[in-house]
Amino acid sequence: MPVDRAGLILVLLLAGCNPVARIANNATAIRGEAQALVDHGKAAGDPVVVDGATRILGHADAIQADIPHVEARVPAWLSTLHWWGIALAVVAVAFILWQSGAFTAIRIAIGWLPRKKVSQAELAVDMLDESRPEGDRELIAAMRAQDSEFDAAFRNAAKRRKQKGTT
Repeated sequence: MPVDRAGLILVLLLAGCNPVARIANNATAIRGEAQALVDHGKAAGDPVVVDGATRILGHADAIQADIPHVEARVPAWLSTLHWWGIALAVVAVAFILWQSGAFTAIRIAIGWLPRKKVSQAELAVDMLDESRPEGDRELIAAMRAQDSEFDAAFRNAAKRRKQKGTT
């Protein structure tokens, strides 16, 4: 069995075991064994066995009586592990939504558009309107001013075009 699987099984066993239930089950098993010893001691006529088994029964009864007052607590490390798992799941979902482009669709659906994109769109609409003085040069200048990657790509394209001799 690989170490990863063994570690996972160990964590699941430690996380899934309720200590109060384990105590109750063990006390019940002890009572059953002690009662079997009492019966065997009586059948064999051995008072020492009967006396010892009766004391064990008394201890098991005391454990059973104390169980309602026992509180099962989650270890701090397990609680921390739980919250780290939730945080990791949230980050993973956010990463998948971001990489798949679903966040963009969500932003568009709720109308949450970046201010730069809105101003570029308004300028493009103004450029297409015949009654407005804005032209394609203003649109390109605005796009270059608002997006540094676009500006760098624009400069590279202009440089390549100059080198070819076509302006």
